Amino acid sequence: MIISSLVYGEGFLKTDGKKIIDESGTEIILRGMGLGGWLLQEGYMIHTSSFANAEYQFRGKIEALIGTEKTKDFYKKYWDNYVREIDIEKLAEWGFNSIRLPMHYNKLTNLNNDDTYYEEGFARIDALLEWCKKNNLYLILDLHAAPGGQSDEGISDYNPSKPSLWESETNKQITIKLWRKLAERYKDEPYIGGYDLLNEPKWDLGPGNVPLRQLYIDITNAIREVDKKHIIFAEGNWYATDFGGLTPPWDNNMVYSFHRYWGGNNLDAINYLLTLRNNTNVPLWLGETGENSNNWFKDCVALMEENDIGWAWWPHKKIKNVTGPLSSPMSDNYQKLLDYWNGKISKPSEAFAYAALLEQAENLKFENCSFEPGVIDALFRQQYDQTSIPYKQNSIPGRIFAVDYDLGMRGVAYSDKDYENTTGSPGGQAWNNGGIYRNDGVDIEPCTDQLTNGFNVGWIESGEWLKYTVDVPETGYFNLSIRYAAGNSNGKIMLSMSGTSLSGLVSLPSTGGWQNWKTITIENIRVESGKKELMVQLYFGGFNLNYFQFTKQLVNVEDETLSPQKFNLNQNYPNPFNNQTIIHYQVPVKSLVKLNLYNGMGQLIKTLVNSTKESGNYSFTFNSENLSSGVYFISMRSEDFSSTIKTVLLN
Repeated sequence: MIISSLVYGEGFLKTDGKKIIDESGTEIILRGMGLGGWLLQEGYMIHTSSFANAEYQFRGKIEALIGTEKTKDFYKKYWDNYVREIDIEKLAEWGFNSIRLPMHYNKLTNLNNDDTYYEEGFARIDALLEWCKKNNLYLILDLHAAPGGQSDEGISDYNPSKPSLWESETNKQITIKLWRKLAERYKDEPYIGGYDLLNEPKWDLGPGNVPLRQLYIDITNAIREVDKKHIIFAEGNWYATDFGGLTPPWDNNMVYSFHRYWGGNNLDAINYLLTLRNNTNVPLWLGETGENSNNWFKDCVALMEENDIGWAWWPHKKIKNVTGPLSSPMSDNYQKLLDYWNGKISKPSEAFAYAALLEQAENLKFENCSFEPGVIDALFRQQYDQTSIPYKQNSIPGRIFAVDYDLGMRGVAYSDKDYENTTGSPGGQAWNNGGIYRNDGVDIEPCTDQLTNGFNVGWIESGEWLKYTVDVPETGYFNLSIRYAAGNSNGKIMLSMSGTSLSGLVSLPSTGGWQNWKTITIENIRVESGKKELMVQLYFGGFNLNYFQFTKQLVNVEDETLSPQKFNLNQNYPNPFNNQTIIHYQVPVKSLVKLNLYNGMGQLIKTLVNSTKESGNYSFTFNSENLSSGVYFISMRSEDFSSTIKTVLLN
């Protein structure tokens, strides 16, 4: 199992039995990211699947609105902004050691089979390669859309009115020659990690996938005429899952590349691939995966690396989506174009459409995107560190937004009933029902409260919980305000700080709607200084959470020179406790004060205080002596004041 920190390769990659190694002989586990959506658009990434799932369809929609020349202007800006040097720098900074580049043949050549090649397209690959060199990243070239389309899906830009790759010998010849051209250009580049010949073939090719094997052999032979060094990556049929007929291997420097989505992360899921590796003595590479929750990401990487399999995630950027590290904001004007194409509004003017497209292209720049750190945390840190770390800097006193729980794995930073999709289909199971802000199992939706960071936790189920790392500069007493909205009165919440209860079980009455926000305040909570863990446990559901506000009391019980304004009994600390705990209470005027201890049956166990007290702040240290473990109640009575707190003794 490879669990070490990132290892940079030295020189050309090659295969050595079941491993990929560099020229020094060091095993390299590829940890990569796919640049999906850049040189080949896919409908779901740009929110056009309902009317334009393939790139040619989307381009046709644009041309119908703004004309051919302005469409060219838009695409140039789109390509210029989607991937820039800063994107590659950040991928390296986050921990990746490789890039998979999905290519569309039409950026490099045409369908005339006349050996015409477009220098502009090759120049973009050249620039990307230079950025990869600067950042010690291998670049794997992936023909994502072959001439005619290698599948009947929009992801290969397939047009059913034209012959596919498999239905045209001319398309096959163009594909072979294009790969030879690529190999000839990059044969001496050690930072080219290899050639991924066809992305996700999906065609009924008969028993044994004979046409696929033959095309792979023909492409490999053409590459080897000019390039003896680079690895050949070969994907199986049916979305890179079926390797029938693709054995034995036809080259001594090749890797079998598989893809996987929405399945369980267990050995049973990959046993057939491990058998393929064992029988052929050829390495495996998970060339594409993702589109799931952070929990699934963590488990998938662990499964791969426990079995010495490298991987490439998918993709690094999309419009308005949290399943990758970068999300480009969707402009309101681009949304109006989508509404028009979906038949919801009337046709916009050419000027409006052009401006809207350029605005959205500008939003694709790295600095305009939002970063989802949980994705990167799951892929890298969580592979060796099972603790949680702060998602945002939370302090007491201060406001803690519910959606800003810690970064970390399920069961450490949060617990949620639905946390990944293992149904085998893309829409089979939601994890974050709202699909925004973060990519964990926690359900998050837009918040309309007057004071908000824009999001709230919703779809709460009983037994779920959230954890927050908080800094408390100094010990004090605080009022805790819980901002919530509830559609019924079933919900309850309990907060604790580093194992000590702050609130007990608090009922959350109905507010009359899921976005009708109200506040419940718990007074006089003692919080000790230091770095603490705030645990929020949720019961019975039926409510949403916006934030928790800790406000320091004006009267500080640690300052004996200040007189309290009212009677009060604070929660003892620590609680639960072992052997000893401290009870703080306040007396505003000279009064007879009684503190009594009762067991869980309500029977008086002991009178702790029974004396007249001057106005002031008091504390009583209680020693449990011979009491047995269990739940106890401490009651304070004075004049017209009565208050009771619950405490737990753990021997």
